[in-house]
Amino acid sequence: MNLDNIRNQIDAIDLDLLDLLSRRAELVHQVGLIKKRDGLQIYAPEREEALLRKLVELNRGRMPERSIRAIYREIMSTALALEDNLKIAYLGPEGTWTHQAAIKKFGHSVTYAAQPNFADVFDQVARRRVDYGVVPIENSTEGAVSHTLDLFVDSPLHICAQILLRIENGLMAAIPREQIKTLYSHPQVFGQCRSWILKNFPLADLVEVSSTTKAAQLACEHAADGAAALGGLLAAELYGLTLLEESIQDRATNTTRFLVIGEKTCPPTGNDRTSILFAIHDRPGSLVNALRAFDQFQINMSKIESRPSKRKDWEYIFYVDLAGHCAEPKVANALTELGKHCSFVKLLGSYPDTGE
Repeated sequence: MNLDNIRNQIDAIDLDLLDLLSRRAELVHQVGLIKKRDGLQIYAPEREEALLRKLVELNRGRMPERSIRAIYREIMSTALALEDNLKIAYLGPEGTWTHQAAIKKFGHSVTYAAQPNFADVFDQVARRRVDYGVVPIENSTEGAVSHTLDLFVDSPLHICAQILLRIENGLMAAIPREQIKTLYSHPQVFGQCRSWILKNFPLADLVEVSSTTKAAQLACEHAADGAAALGGLLAAELYGLTLLEESIQDRATNTTRFLVIGEKTCPPTGNDRTSILFAIHDRPGSLVNALRAFDQFQINMSKIESRPSKRKDWEYIFYVDLAGHCAEPKVANALTELGKHCSFVKLLGSYPDTGE
């Protein structure tokens, strides 16, 4: 078979795919009408994850799981746009890691709304000006994002999905490396690249800014003063900067976990994570007694963080991630037992524990 014959077959398959996608889109439109009629949520992360897992299991071809998920991410993004013009808030400006995480989860067909800070992401979702928000919760190098944890305390919103995004930071500038005097970046990025900075730019001034995209903008505007930025490739492209060195983070497996926040949590998928907040009574042994609830029902805790309550001096609120769904009997029983030893317990949500 020659090259032209193969290409002709590919063209024929593309026509078939286009026809099938159009038929799928019409069915998706009908689903959207039914959901609106019945007051159901347009975005269903449990259905999305179940579909992706099924497609991966059924795959008998040469495509790896990552490719299947990427292709169907965009197909489902188109579906979300057809069902309803879904709008997603994220920590802006355009090109931040949060923006990239949002695109990884929702694709390119939905509408995105950049927000100046974490509080505004929560506020836009709570006021129903957008459908969902995306916020960072923790980094594998730097740990928890405290601003996000604090906002959950008083927010009525729930966690309905998570996103794991590999973070590849680089050095970008509009000037030669030897002229760099100042480095701009987000505080988390400086923490992720601490050893590299000490080795390569021990005398440089480090200026913390709200995002890596803002850092790239400042590196462009103040290039004549020796400015450079640390961040991702997209930020460099947005401001026409040269990527002088790639992958400068101290850990090669540097990953940030993001959360999708909305009005409701989602049903069980069989592989879920539950997030809660709780505060304990101020007396000896309270924390130990509270945590025994998880041991009693054999619930694995994958994360625990403490934050000042900001309501009373030396009072703390604990953020915990658990294996399982809040609808499962043993998780529900553990939460009931936990409540006996706490001044308050707040369920933030249960959602698919995907490694995507």
